[in-house]
Amino acid sequence: MDVRMEYLRPREIETAMAACPTLFLPLGTVEWHGRQNVVGLDALKAHALCVRAAQQGGGLVAPALYGGVGGLDEPCTFVMEPENNLYSVLVRPWLEALCREAVRQSFKALIILTGHYGAGQQIIVRETAARMTRILNRPILGTPEYFLALPEGYTGDHAAYFETSLMMCLYPDTVDLTQLGDPPHQGVHGRDPKQYANADDGKRFAEAIINRLAALAQHMPAWDQQTIDRFAAAEQALVTRQLALSGERGNRWAAWRNLDKKEVAAYPDHLVNERFEDIIALADLL
Repeated sequence: MDVRMEYLRPREIETAMAACPTLFLPLGTVEWHGRQNVVGLDALKAHALCVRAAQQGGGLVAPALYGGVGGLDEPCTFVMEPENNLYSVLVRPWLEALCREAVRQSFKALIILTGHYGAGQQIIVRETAARMTRILNRPILGTPEYFLALPEGYTGDHAAYFETSLMMCLYPDTVDLTQLGDPPHQGVHGRDPKQYANADDGKRFAEAIINRLAALAQHMPAWDQQTIDRFAAAEQALVTRQLALSGERGNRWAAWRNLDKKEVAAYPDHLVNERFEDIIALADLL
């Protein structure tokens, strides 16, 4: 059965929810991603990962939201809110409303996966999810996709090796490396995709993300009150540390300096295995 909610009839939705009442909410934007990639990359990759995870582990996938905080100062880019804005008047209330509506529709867990991940976007998504977990008493995870593949060395980039490799796996027809000339490539930040991007690595990253998403989709609806409380405390610890470092250092990206540390890269496995106290401990290492 199709897992894309907008393509389903009510009875099909009811059947899927009876099996696994988790809703995936993919986020992205319209933004320049080099000359080799399509401008919808962020939302497309998030949606594809959610669809494959729901097919594997259960749940339904909402239509992708195109529109986020920030974006490069490049052509073909829609900047809906300033790059470093943490006082979102568009994304935050929209996510809050989506969470409320999902609970009203009887979903027991939500996974908000953002493929667009400026620092402001990441902080707003995780903070909103952690806060709405408390308000709605439902487990709501808000994370960029790369946080679920940190053990594989996937730390995120912009239109470079990581994102381009992922798209070569998920949507191979959308990538054309011949469009790139000699480096430096306009609006590409990270390892040169022309030299390093490949579908095999993209598949490895995708499988890691999908497997963890599928496991979470299966387990989150059954979490008891104590587990929900522990989860919310862990996610809040992460975002509180991100906000604190941002303020202390005057740099929104200050909390991303240690993602390659083994202890920090253990985050997704701690999450899937419900070792939430370990997540609280690693927050201090950001």
